[in-house]
Amino acid sequence: MDINFNKNEDHNKLLVSGLIKRLSKVKLGGGKTRIEKHHAKGKMTARERIDYLLDKDSKCIEIGAFAGEDMYTEHGGCPSGGVVVKIGYIKGKLCIVVANDATVKAGAWFPITAKKNLRAQEIAIENRLPIIYLVDSAGVYLPMQDKIFPDKEHFGRIFRNNAVMSSKGITQIAAIMGSCVAGGAYLPIMSDEALIVDKTGSIFLAGSYLVKAAIGESIDNETLGGATTHCEISGVTDYKAKDDKDALNTIKRIVDKIGDYDKAGFNRIKTIKPKENSEEIYGILPKSRTDQYDMKDIIKRLVDNSEFDEYKAGYGKTLITAYARIDGWAVGIVANQRKVVKTKKGEMQFGGVIYSDSADKATRFIANCNQKKIPLVFLQDVTGFMVGSKSEQGGIIKDGAKMVNAVSNSVVPKFTIIIGNSYGAGNYAMCGKAYDPRLIVSWPSAELAVMSGNSAAKVLLQIEKASLEKKGEKFTKEKEEALFNKIKSRYDAQVSPYYAAANLWTDAIIDPLDTRTWISMGIEAANHAPIEKKFNLGVLQV
Repeated sequence: MDINFNKNEDHNKLLVSGLIKRLSKVKLGGGKTRIEKHHAKGKMTARERIDYLLDKDSKCIEIGAFAGEDMYTEHGGCPSGGVVVKIGYIKGKLCIVVANDATVKAGAWFPITAKKNLRAQEIAIENRLPIIYLVDSAGVYLPMQDKIFPDKEHFGRIFRNNAVMSSKGITQIAAIMGSCVAGGAYLPIMSDEALIVDKTGSIFLAGSYLVKAAIGESIDNETLGGATTHCEISGVTDYKAKDDKDALNTIKRIVDKIGDYDKAGFNRIKTIKPKENSEEIYGILPKSRTDQYDMKDIIKRLVDNSEFDEYKAGYGKTLITAYARIDGWAVGIVANQRKVVKTKKGEMQFGGVIYSDSADKATRFIANCNQKKIPLVFLQDVTGFMVGSKSEQGGIIKDGAKMVNAVSNSVVPKFTIIIGNSYGAGNYAMCGKAYDPRLIVSWPSAELAVMSGNSAAKVLLQIEKASLEKKGEKFTKEKEEALFNKIKSRYDAQVSPYYAAANLWTDAIIDPLDTRTWISMGIEAANHAPIEKKFNLGVLQV
């Protein structure tokens, strides 16, 4: 191994170590003191509930762990968006579990909480996965009600999705394990079956204080909406549980009896681990985002037996298109090649840039995967489409539009891994968030933005400089350098993978070594939903 490999390895392992530390902090939710108070009430935390519910020692993946990071600081913050979401196995069945974290503002809903809940429901709907709600929430966070209540993608959309999932036959089970008030009370009751924990669970449209204020009636919360009231008098809930574990055990028994599902029929055989050492990814991936490397070396460490069949290998070389297997599942890979390549005409093409021939090849490959019912995996390290007079005259916009069209209309499930750069229209063509990937994750080395921090800072600096000079202000070299660094620092914070994850533009930041697990579980989930649409590219400029 050369010195660059060792430097890269040290850098990328430090990034993963930083990821692990940040995840450890996130997992504390509202903090140790609030966790202790939660336990003192005889309640498990959201993460403890999910861990108990999921099959022991089985694989699981967490959606949106960094949601809300560094947001709402003036309100005390909202770690993990105040809700924990995991995809895992219950009695051997793949499910998605959504648990309010009552250690964070009593489980109150912030805007990012609603967005994360909607993402969980979207995953359940797309993949027809059973969804389990573990409810323990004080309802909408009132100081921000205008940011969460009235719009299309706000709180009310949750209940609309409850109804849609019910009509589609997607199993929904809710356990009321703490507070469940006001509009939030509809979520568990619009589920197929609802459980409530005795003495700690309560559900009502208005609590005792509001009832007293509204109609003058004096009543305690337990009598108003506790387990006995709703299991024996109102009939609102279906099962009474003595404690958290009893409720979770009941859910396990209900899930255990769910019948088999119709399958999409994606191809899978026995898994084979990569022949090449997957840990070498750390040394292959450059420390500098501008350095070259061969994406094929990454692919070999992600796919079964390190084998793949490259499609149109000699054409459009800045994109790699290949058939392979990941954990036994057949996949079609579309990946940005990050090294400079030479065309048959002897021309040099920049790595990470999509050229007309690359886009043309990818469009054809995506169509082939749709015809063969093969899920698509996009490995992003892209700086954008090629610019300049030669590219424009060669029809780069037309060829790029064809690729975007193919990605948009693809009916097979798509999975996106952001390895490095994810800039501009390259993000779109390589199946960014706007193009409905079933799952989209980034490595700690990723950057998401219209352009790099360095390029953006130069553009913004020129605009700022021109504005100040119009006002007659002198612009010294020192002032220019200080302004550049200020702009770049602000922009760099926004291109960070953690900024993207906080806003739920990605589902997670993952260790590169977990990539196979995410793709495999993603395809297994997608296999629950038979493909009902036909692939159609629509009208294209040829």
